[in-house]
Parts: sequence; C-alpha cells; structure tokens
Amino acid sequence: MPVYRDEAVVLRTHKLGEADRIVTLLTRQHGKVRAVAKGVRRTGSKFGARLEPFMVADLQLYEGRSLDVVTQAESLGSYGADISQDYAAYTAANAMVETADKLTEAEGSLQQYLLLVGALRSLARREHGPALTLDSYLLRALALAGWAPSFGDCSRCGRPGEHTAVVVQLGGVVCDDECAPPGTPRIARSTVELLGALLAGDWAHAEASPERDRNQASGIVAAYTQWHLERGLRSLPHVSREASAPAPVAAPVQPTAPHDRTSRPAEPGMATT
Repeated sequence: MPVYRDEAVVLRTHKLGEADRIVTLLTRQHGKVRAVAKGVRRTGSKFGARLEPFMVADLQLYEGRSLDVVTQAESLGSYGADISQDYAAYTAANAMVETADKLTEAEGSLQQYLLLVGALRSLARREHGPALTLDSYLLRALALAGWAPSFGDCSRCGRPGEHTAVVVQLGGVVCDDECAPPGTPRIARSTVELLGALLAGDWAHAEASPERDRNQASGIVAAYTQWHLERGLRSLPHVSREASAPAPVAAPVQPTAPHDRTSRPAEPGMATT
C-alpha cells in the first residue's frame, strides 16, 4: 500500500476498540484525512500524546481501504496543553477545529491549514484575546472558502459609504436606505470598523475596541458563520467571551544573603521559625 508523509493538525479523535483511536486530521497537502492510530491509548505508546486535539505533527501514513493508518508521528507544535489550561482559549479552539472540519474536504487546502495552525499558535501563546482570535479566524476561514463578507462597500449594489445595516444573508453591510430590507437592524459604525479589522488582521484596532463593539461583532460573526455552514456549530454556544489571563511568566529569583533570613518579615501565609 502507498505510504505518504504530511504535516497535520488534529481536529478530533474517537476511541476505537480497547487501545486504538480514529483521528480526523487537516493536512497540509492532502486535505482532510481520517486515520487509525493503533495502540495510542496504551500507557507505553510512543506517539499517543502527539495525536491529541489541537496538536500539529509531522506524520507518516499508509493508505487503507476506508481509513489510513498512522505509522509515525513527530511533534511540530504542542499547543494542546497550553490551550487546555485556559477555558476561554479551549472553547475558542474547539469552535475553530469544528469549523475547519466542516469547511474542508478531501482536496488539499493549504491556506485553510496555515490559517488554523496560526490561530491555534496564537491561542497557545496568548497573543490576543481568545474571542477576538476566534472571530478573526471565522471571518478569514469563510473568506478562503469563497464567502468573504463586505464591511466597506454595499454587498448588494457595491456603493461605497459608511453603511451601518448588516444582513448576513446578503454578505455583509448594505445601503441603509435602498438595499436594506425592511426591519434591518442598524449597528454602530465602530462595530463595522471592528469587523473589517478582524477580517484584515488589524490587531491594533481590534484590541483597542470597546467591549460593547466586541460583543456586537461576535454576534454578527456567529450568525454569518452558521448561515453559510448551513448547520450550527455545536461548540459555538459554549465559547467563553471572558478575557483570558496572560500567559504565565516566571518571575526572576532574587538571591538573599544568609544573614537576611531572620531579619526579613514572613511572607503572607508562611510560618516563621
């Protein structure tokens, strides 16, 4: 049977038998692949931890009749542990991999692969807020799939202007008077600008936005995503919109002279001797 090698992100896993696991992968060159990882649930497995969700690995597989088989795995990005330590990042990552699972098929999609890897890396490193990272990822992933929203010109007639009416079914903002269907809600212009910043990757603008605009933008992004996927994302209602704590940084240890030990006051919660 033909053997091939590729980089992959683990999207999800399922138990198979007593010791095996089925892994769904988004690969760099072969699109979405479902494969069996034999024996990875045993304690002595050589690469079980490298095939957990959100992990990026260099894999060797051989083609099977219905499922491929993983024979080797080398870690390229161990993002799972760092993401799992923060609930907001964990829920955002689950929504990302579910979206990637639904947007990609057997054909290769290098742009979708690179976008997902970059988003997971950003979550693991706490580069931006998880909610902002997720919303930016969803907009960009849909744009790569051919459903790029318009947050500048009217998505219906193409007229430029500072539009504030958003209709997800029409692809973004529309003219407030002529193209907007009756009863279309209006949003703040600053929210429209935030949506454009998330789509373009303007993080300075996005991170300076107020919480009200972020909440409004998140609702529009969620509605736009679920409209085009035609099915709701099961993980999206569980996404935490709370701000995450920054990645922990070890504080430098200051050396203490031996004679200072008795003269220094005790730290809170520590007993003196």
